Amino acid sequence: MSDVINTAVTAINEKLDGEGFDGSIKIVVDGEGSLIINESGAVASDDDAECTMTADAETLAGIMTGEVNATSAFMSGKLAVDGDMSQAMKLGTILG
Repeated sequence: MSDVINTAVTAINEKLDGEGFDGSIKIVVDGEGSLIINESGAVASDDDAECTMTADAETLAGIMTGEVNATSAFMSGKLAVDGDMSQAMKLGTILG
């Protein structure tokens, strides 16, 4: 897996603080790969999920650091969401 995916997995697991996620989300990073967040935490994977979010590495990094607002990224087309939008909103509160 790419360094971008590995870094995202580590950062999300730190934000989850040992807790799992009630639901499942796949984050696809253009040109880098994907990760899954579920009841076990975050892991590099291309499995199916209730919600799929797609962004480039720069947008994901900005969301993770708080420099980019996920809602603004979605509204401007930098973040695509497919599937259960409530899962994406729930993740936003954790990453926020």
